[in-house]
Amino acid sequence: MKTDSIFYEIFKEFPQIFFELIGKPETNPNRYEFQSPEVKQLNFRLDGIFLPSLDYPTEPIYFVEVQFYKDEDFYDRFFASIFLYFSQAKPINSDWYAVVIYDKRSKEASPHPRYRSLIDSHLRIFYLNELETETINGSLGLGIVKLIVETQSNAADYALTLIEKAQAELTDTNLQTKVLGFIETIVVYKFPNLSREEVEKMLNLDFIKHTKVYQEVKEEGKIEGKLEGKLETIPKLVEKGMSIQEIAEILELDIEVVKKYLK
Repeated sequence: MKTDSIFYEIFKEFPQIFFELIGKPETNPNRYEFQSPEVKQLNFRLDGIFLPSLDYPTEPIYFVEVQFYKDEDFYDRFFASIFLYFSQAKPINSDWYAVVIYDKRSKEASPHPRYRSLIDSHLRIFYLNELETETINGSLGLGIVKLIVETQSNAADYALTLIEKAQAELTDTNLQTKVLGFIETIVVYKFPNLSREEVEKMLNLDFIKHTKVYQEVKEEGKIEGKLEGKLETIPKLVEKGMSIQEIAEILELDIEVVKKYLK
């Protein structure tokens, strides 16, 4: 499962989910921009940064890494990337936190004691399988995050519960369609042997194809076109305010293809 890209899209489209996850739901996400910068030395890349806008110099920077496999050198690279970023970008903000998201505690390699002062002051770790049930049940966003680590045997039923919750709570049609699209994509990754059409049927999501946004694109005659025609459609969809995830789904393209074309 492509967890890095899934989390990137979730945090980019719904940054409030990140702040709920770290226990700061009162944070105004409009003060931040989510980025995924490449540090120019040693080919280091940070999964994501919640960087406050210049109008909010006292807000902390959040460096985010999603780690679903055990790596003994992880913390060495993570902290090195952060300090290289400080050296190159020179942000004005004084406060910062390194946030690591694991699917389970067993995937964490213990950081070396040399980082003790950083760990005490700046490191925040979250294990998705240990999120409290009461907290998850009260938040649609955290429920979507939990779906990523749900077992395959429970994923379909849990996804149906999230779909019902989204339909009941989200009155904005476009927002509801985006959220349902994310749920569907996560389930597609969890069931690689099923086609997207089979997943749609399993989750009763066939209606997405009848939404206004989908129909507008279809009327342009591009959805069933050749690759070149699909690529030419991408800028138009960006202008409509659609996310990379939505564009990839509607045009039936790999997310990386869409990202590469936009670059």
